[in-house]
Amino acid sequence: MADILKRNKALSVSPLKSSQPMGATLAFLGIQNAMPLLHGSQGCTAFGKVFFVRHFREPIPLQTTALDQVGTIMTPDTNLIEALKTITEKSKPALIGLATTGLSETQGTDIRGVVKQFRNEYPEHAQVQIVAVNTPDYAGCLESGYAHAVQACIETLVPADQTQVGKRPRQVNILAGSLLTPGDAESLKETVAAFGLRAVMIPDLGDSLDGHVTAEKFNPLTLGGTPVSEFATLGQAAATLVIGHALFHAADLLQQRTAVPNYRFDSLLGLAAFDRLLMTLQTIAGTPVPSQFTRQRAQLQDAMLDTHFMLGQARIAIAADPDEVYSFSQFLVSVGAEIVAAVVPSQVHHGMLEQIPTAQVKIGDLQDLEQRARAAHAQLLIGNSHCVEAAQRLGVPVLRASFPQYDYVGGYSRCWIGYRGTRQLLFDVANLLLGNHAAHEIAPYRSRYAQKIDDPKENGHVHPATSADSCLRH
Repeated sequence: MADILKRNKALSVSPLKSSQPMGATLAFLGIQNAMPLLHGSQGCTAFGKVFFVRHFREPIPLQTTALDQVGTIMTPDTNLIEALKTITEKSKPALIGLATTGLSETQGTDIRGVVKQFRNEYPEHAQVQIVAVNTPDYAGCLESGYAHAVQACIETLVPADQTQVGKRPRQVNILAGSLLTPGDAESLKETVAAFGLRAVMIPDLGDSLDGHVTAEKFNPLTLGGTPVSEFATLGQAAATLVIGHALFHAADLLQQRTAVPNYRFDSLLGLAAFDRLLMTLQTIAGTPVPSQFTRQRAQLQDAMLDTHFMLGQARIAIAADPDEVYSFSQFLVSVGAEIVAAVVPSQVHHGMLEQIPTAQVKIGDLQDLEQRARAAHAQLLIGNSHCVEAAQRLGVPVLRASFPQYDYVGGYSRCWIGYRGTRQLLFDVANLLLGNHAAHEIAPYRSRYAQKIDDPKENGHVHPATSADSCLRH
């Protein structure tokens, strides 16, 4: 088990963490016709929106209650009620995802109480669902904020005490963790569909943030995602797939409310992990595994053979949210690599970090990653775009993963999971290591007598190679 090293600095240098409000916003962006609303200052929302736009390269719907110094002390509830009223009247969303920030949490706003007050004052807007979640940005990270938002959606939108398990025998619920990209989500839905099953993904970033052109000229709300009406059907499904340890608490709540059996996966990266998913889907569907996956599995096995010389004993450093670090680390160690440095922004899951296959896991920032990678002579860094400068100073390549990726186009659409995604990861890591010659090549041996042999003046004759080169030059 890995030792967990707590923070030992009074500040963050080159921060790794993306805040909880951003994680909650990301989850709400996977629901159809939704509007995320951050209860805080304009800056809290503006900076988050910049990160989302640069990463996804899409317009991002995101609103704020715009608290200022006076409003924070005197009328924070009034600002929130006015924001809810304005959004419902102008944008007419199906759902408003209300998340707090550090400012409103410090001020002490009771957002659920304010939502009740709004309902009493404006009953004509009862058709708009409002999901409130507490996400102070001084605690947790993007992953935990995302998980809190998914749990809040289940608590608000899923009816309690349902006893209709299996009424829709071909439906499979999927609680998709923040470690899944829109490309992963799309691939996972295709995998489920190959078994003749229908996937209801909560939330569905593969439908809303996959990067597609629509016929609409402008829409102030999310384009695509899981319809709010689908939440009422979750209790009628045959099973629930839970992807990512961060959503296990949300899975507990969903199972408590619906009694639908769930199958939990820490990761879908790697041969063994995806084998287990296919066996699970085979059990649910009652049909054999489609032949296409047999072919893809054989291709992955061949890729593992092709790359084992490069990946064997490769020294890799990684920085990301806990689920992502766990997923990458487990797979890379399984193919012979060594995780020499692992850094996470927050310890949000009890017992999860200890399972990462490395000697130590540091809760810290990118300065910690750089220092530990240098001390351990890492050959490759895995992390978001903020890791690039550290990799340049270390003189090693970087594999861009996680959020945000602002200097790389299409990172959000990459598929990491499954046989194909794993195969591509093997190729990418191997090629990065091959490109960094100094990291894996043995320095050539040069005899101390070579100077005398190559010197044309030695022994009174001209070396044949020197004579030929001279002829070519003249």
